[in-house]
Amino acid sequence: MKPIVSIIMGSTSDLPVMEDTAKILDDFQIPFEINALSAHRTPEEVEKFARSAGDRGIRVIIAAAGMAAHLPGVIAAMTTLPVIGVPIKASLEGWDSILSILQMPPGIPVATVGVNAARNAGILAAQIIAVGDPELRKKISDFKKGLKEKIVKANKELAGIKFKYKTN
Repeated sequence: MKPIVSIIMGSTSDLPVMEDTAKILDDFQIPFEINALSAHRTPEEVEKFARSAGDRGIRVIIAAAGMAAHLPGVIAAMTTLPVIGVPIKASLEGWDSILSILQMPPGIPVATVGVNAARNAGILAAQIIAVGDPELRKKISDFKKGLKEKIVKANKELAGIKFKYKTN
């Protein structure tokens, strides 16, 4: 099995957040790899990774970083593959991370999900891959139907909750 998605973290301290990405890719049966690379501490390895990812069969890169959060942008500068950035809440409530990932110069886009929103990064990667994969597109459609059913069920349960002044 060869990976088609690469999950990259600035450090292993990001793993508790990024496990949500791994879980969703597992659920969709998408082969992936996980590595820790730092834009600041291992720049040569980041460059080697970014420049070789496409040749290795990677189709989407999910890069997570906190604080200065340069990793997603540095990777995006060195590859033509789609890069999804996951800002990690490491300081300043994650605002430093999200702004570092969002504010990319023209020509170097990074798709960005919310702070610690690793699950959404996995779903977005699956949707990108599903453009050319009808079977995966069906799995994602079923997944989203399940989300809808969950809310419909929750709303029905709310109807059973009684308060003196509740009108529905």
